Amino acid sequence: MYTHNLDPVLLEFGVLTIRWYSLAYIFGILLGWWLGRNIITHILKTSNLKFDLSDFDDLITYLIISIIIGGRLGYIIFYNLDYYILNPLDIIKVWEGGMSFHGALLGIILGTHLFSFKKNLSTFFLLDVVACVSPIGIFFGRIANFINGELVGKVTDVAWGVIFPTVDMLKRHPSQLYEAILEGGILFVILNTLIFKKKYELGNSSCLFLIFYGLFRIISEFFREPDPHLGYLFDLFSMGTILSMFMILSGVIIKIILNKKYEI
Repeated sequence: MYTHNLDPVLLEFGVLTIRWYSLAYIFGILLGWWLGRNIITHILKTSNLKFDLSDFDDLITYLIISIIIGGRLGYIIFYNLDYYILNPLDIIKVWEGGMSFHGALLGIILGTHLFSFKKNLSTFFLLDVVACVSPIGIFFGRIANFINGELVGKVTDVAWGVIFPTVDMLKRHPSQLYEAILEGGILFVILNTLIFKKKYELGNSSCLFLIFYGLFRIISEFFREPDPHLGYLFDLFSMGTILSMFMILSGVIIKIILNKKYEI
């Protein structure tokens, strides 16, 4: 059993505060950018696709903005709409927390589509690359969630249970670490093994990301405490589970459509 005593703040310099959560975003983006360039280089060497690497560099700015706006709006709409209707000024207070993965995902898809339309590029090609590098950011993000002592798991008696004193003194599942392993580590291995070992198929990584992330998130939700102000919808499903079901369904439908279009 472990009692959580980690400090969300890494360093403080006067008014400047460096938090682990901020570093998770920074390192996730930097490593994702590096890996993305390597993935594109690999695909270009093993296919007839033409692509300028500088366009991927330009996409990063779109992705950062899309993650912040999409993640924030997703949290507001999916998780706490009533509160923000009554307190609209709090919408801009991103530093107080409140980001949604599913909202960030929708933001990334929309931002990538807008960028692709502007540059006359394939949206699915760019989304495939983003899908393969996203587990890096997800992994660091979930580790940061654990350090922050947030998104805690359900009460348990397993030997590796963790007590989060800022929540209560009960032993709980370290669900943040479960998600880091599933949504970050295992998903990363699956997608990058396929992208580097198999012949490239347009849209395949994007669809598999939707399907496998959705599946892993649903598994994790069994161990994760639901949001206290939402609880379980229909007394059965958490909001994260419902949104992840839509992810899986979308991934399957898009995969079927692409297979028919390209006669795979």
